[in-house]
Parts: sequence; C-alpha cells; structure tokens
Amino acid sequence: MALLQISEPGQNALPHAKQYTLGIDLGTTNTLVATVRSAQPQILKTEDESLIPSVVTYSTSNPQVVVGTKALGAAVKADSLTIRSVKRFMGRSAAEIKFSHPYPLVDRGDSMPAFNTPIGLKSPVEVSADILTSTMLRAEAADLGDLAGAVVTVPAYFDESQREATRKACELAGIPLLKLLNEPTAAALAYGKSNPELQKDGHVLVFDLGGGTFDVSILKIQDQLYEVLATGGHTSVGGDDADRLIAKWLRDQASTGEIDTQAQHELEAYAREIKQQLSNNAKVEVNFQGFSGVLTQDQLSDMIAPITDLCLKLTERALRDAGLTKDQLGSIILVGGSTRMPAVQQAVQAFFDKEPMSSINPDEVVALGAALHANDLTRESANRSNLIDVTPLSLGLETMGGLVERIISRNTPIPISKKQTFTTYQDGQTGLIVHVVQGEREQVTDCRSLAKFTLSGIPPMKAGVARIEVNFSIDTNGLLQVSATEVNSGVQASINVKPTQGLSEEDQQRLLTEGMQHAEQDKNTRQYLEDRLEAERELEALTPALSEFGHLISDDQAEVIQHAMQVLELAINQTKADDKANQDQLEQIRSAHASLKKLSDPFAAAIMNQAVSSELSGKTPDQI
Repeated sequence: MALLQISEPGQNALPHAKQYTLGIDLGTTNTLVATVRSAQPQILKTEDESLIPSVVTYSTSNPQVVVGTKALGAAVKADSLTIRSVKRFMGRSAAEIKFSHPYPLVDRGDSMPAFNTPIGLKSPVEVSADILTSTMLRAEAADLGDLAGAVVTVPAYFDESQREATRKACELAGIPLLKLLNEPTAAALAYGKSNPELQKDGHVLVFDLGGGTFDVSILKIQDQLYEVLATGGHTSVGGDDADRLIAKWLRDQASTGEIDTQAQHELEAYAREIKQQLSNNAKVEVNFQGFSGVLTQDQLSDMIAPITDLCLKLTERALRDAGLTKDQLGSIILVGGSTRMPAVQQAVQAFFDKEPMSSINPDEVVALGAALHANDLTRESANRSNLIDVTPLSLGLETMGGLVERIISRNTPIPISKKQTFTTYQDGQTGLIVHVVQGEREQVTDCRSLAKFTLSGIPPMKAGVARIEVNFSIDTNGLLQVSATEVNSGVQASINVKPTQGLSEEDQQRLLTEGMQHAEQDKNTRQYLEDRLEAERELEALTPALSEFGHLISDDQAEVIQHAMQVLELAINQTKADDKANQDQLEQIRSAHASLKKLSDPFAAAIMNQAVSSELSGKTPDQI
C-alpha cells in the first residue's frame, strides 16, 4: 500500500512541496556542498566530483566566470586572472595581508582590498560569492526542490569582520543563510550522528587543519547536546603553507631565482601533487628545471615542523582554556584535507599518545555536519542535536582612564546577552561615547577597537546619578550587537558591530599571549588608574560642595579640607604625565585620599542632614 506524505497542520503552506536544506563548507582549498536525504547526509556531486576547488578565473575572453576544476586547470593568460585561497583575504585590510601571494591588490583603506582582475576590481566577498554560486548550481542540478536554507561553515577562530564578510558573500550569492557554524563543531556533529558511542566519551577534541586555516575545538558531547568548551586556532596556517615550503625546497635545489606569477602557480600545483603523493608513499621522485631527486616523508615532516609545532601549541592553549588534560579526552578527531599528511597524523598521535579518529573523509566531514545541522534547524525531531558554541576573544568597552571593562569573556558559550550598569563622570553630562573593544588586556590601547557609537540626550544630572545600562548580545552566528540605555529617561542607542576588516593572525596571537604575559603588570596599572580616578572624583565633588554648603562647617574645618585636597592633588599630579605609578607613589595617593575622606565624610553627612531636615520641615508624621 502506498503512503501519503505527512503534513502537520499549520507547519507548511504548501505541504506537498519538496523542500531541502544545504550544508556548505566554504574552504580555502576546496568547497563542498551536502544535503540530507532519507535522514542521511550526503555530498552533492557532479560527474563523480565531490570537491569544488575554491578557485575562480576572470577573463576578458570569456564572459562567464569560471569556477572549480575548470578554473584550476585553466592556463594563466595575459587576459585572465586565477584566484586561489580567497578565504585568507576575507575580512582583512591590505595592511593585514602579510602572507605571500601572487595577486595584484588595490588598497581601499579600511575596507578589504580588491583583486585587480581583467574585468575590473573584485573584492574577496565577490570572489567567495562566485564560489558559493557554484554550490547552488550543483544543488539545482540535483533537482531537490525548493531551498529552505543553508548552513555555511567558518573557522572557529574567525572574528566578527570575517564572519560578516562570509555572511555578505552568502547574500550576494542568493543563499538564504540559516546559520554560520564553526567548522570543528560541524565535524563533531557528523561524527556524533554516525557514531553514538562517541557521546559516551564525554570530551572530544577536533583538530582541523585545512588548506589555509587551523582550528582546534574541545567539546563535551552528551545526549545530543554539543557544548564547545574552548576553541583556538590560526586563520592563516594550513596545507597551502606546506605547498609553498615544498615549492621553496624545489627552487633551492634547482638554484632558481625569481619566477613570474604563472611559473609560481605551476610550481605550487606541482608541489601540491608531490605532497598528495607522499600521503600514500614513503618517497617520491621529483623533477624540476634540471633537478632530479627524491623527497621522503621524513624530509617533509622536518620541512613542515613549524606548521605542526604551531598547531600543537595552539592545541595546548585550548586544553588549558577548557581546564582539561590530555588524559581527560575521550577521542581526537582529525578534520581537513591537510590531516591526510602522515607527518600531521604522527605529530598528533605522539602529542596525545592516542590514535586519532579519521573514519569519515576529512575533506567531507564538515559539509556533512553542516547539512545535518541545517536539517535540524528546519525540522522538529526527537533526535535533533543542540549546539552551544563559544566566542573566541573577550569583548568589552572603554571606561574612564582608558580602562577596559570586560563584558563577555573569551570562550563564553553563545548565544549570550549580558548587561552591565555604568554611570556618568561629570555633573550635567548629556552624552557619552560607547567604545566597543576586543582583547584580553586591561587598557584600551592594548586591545582592538571594533566600533563606537554615541548615546546622547541624557537629561543633565549630578555625576553618578544617571544609570547607563549597556547590553552586549551575540547571536548564534557570533555576530555582536551593543545597546546603551539611560534607565531614568529611557534614552537609548545601539549598533550592530560590523567592522570592515578582521584581525590579522599577529593581532590574534598578540591579544591572547600578551594578555597572559602582562597579567600582573596590567592588574597593577588598572589598580592605579582606578584609585586615581576615584580620588579625582572626590576632588571634583568637593570643590562645588564647599562653595555651596561651606556655611555648614567652620572656617577652620573648611581650611583643613582644602589643605587635604591640595595634598591629594599634588600626589595625583606626580604621576599624571605618563599614566603610571610606582608602589610608593600609589601609596601616597591612597594615603592622601584616605586622609581627605576622614574630613569630607562628616561634611557630606552635614549636607545630607540639611537636605533631610529641609524635606521634612513643616510636615506632619502622616504626611511623611
């Protein structure tokens, strides 16, 4: 007996329309697209090709943009430009692109630079959109029905700018984006769905080394809940670097000087072929410009040691952030095409003293996990997985004295919304600047500026009376919104933090390592600045108070208070020039402030008593 399609009332206006979702792994070297059929994820292929090389060719002789295998095999001509590894350029300014590349770039200031192609300038977002369009064409060719949405993966260590650039690429390609999902989390989801035993392991580490990025994530998996405990990585290290190291070795052996762009492309393609052959062979014969020799796996292992060493150092840091030791991990999952290299596999196994898992194709696992999550997001199911990701770097705002007030700490689970209340510094203050920063240091100058906006229209009040409630919200895509509201008046302002450029790899490492290296120094500097600000506020409040309420105390008392104020002001001025103080100077400020407080507190009490007496004067007990 044939079965009719089930349609729950109210769930679908067209219950018999075919709908599907996609999982897209927008990779540095290759891009893949997957969907779920009959509850099983599968890669969409064309002519038995699952991988779409992340390569685009623009040419004046061909009106069509060429993407994928055809672009990879296209000869470089004078009227064309072939772009590879565009993911490395996403969300970066020209000044931040410090890695080697052969492309003509046009600096556009704070925005991402553009590739100068024969058919005009193309931004990294546009190039990525052309790659994403090819995934849509592949899905349309499969005649799956109507697209309900897609989950697109990004490296876990992508910052706000890089995520926003990816989001814009999806919009440009016409992809209805359901969510940006971190690549290691997608891989863990694919393994968890296919291997229920994995959920009994508790803690899982995903080691994801792709063509141009490295990610490491530590998750706790239990009963369909995937909770990311810590993440780390590097947005500019991967298999492409191994290709360049092999290419350099070949040039050194052949004593070759400078070569042009076309020759460099061809050499790196040959180096990539050698690397892939060494994944299955102990040695490979090589021939390049008169040089004939042999390259072995052991030689390649030594050659790429800087890559594996860096990845393992970042892995160690992620373990510390998660509060775990290597022995507490149940499974190690290898993800990314570059983990096919025996040198990488051996380095990971030696580091953990445990054989890593690689039963699912490392090229496909991220796309498969993304497809599963897209399917979960659009269908209610008892077997639905719940994901909890984290933010990679701390977020906060600037306060008086150039200090950072941290609102959301790194490795905090997202989505999240956190509020904190601040106040005004000066009497009659009607506006303030909300400066959003990212980093691990205590001073704004040592962190990365993300955005600024102004909250204006605050009714004039005494300093400290206004209540400014600042709210930081990070959604499931890792995108940040900041709002500020003056509670008494209801005046508010907000901003979606969408910076035009991302953190360079140097900045990312600096923000983390300097935060640990300078922790004690930052703590002392912050303590000094806070003590000094508190003392300055005391002086600013006393000056008008003595003028207005000086009659409440004797002339001798007023003179003693003014002398104590002068002593405190002198102590402050000794350190104001460089915003630093040694311990003796700090103690002088604290001592002078404490002496002034002993004198000013009774004066403040007298002012309060007069205000209360004035308020109660002439009123009956019932009126009070």
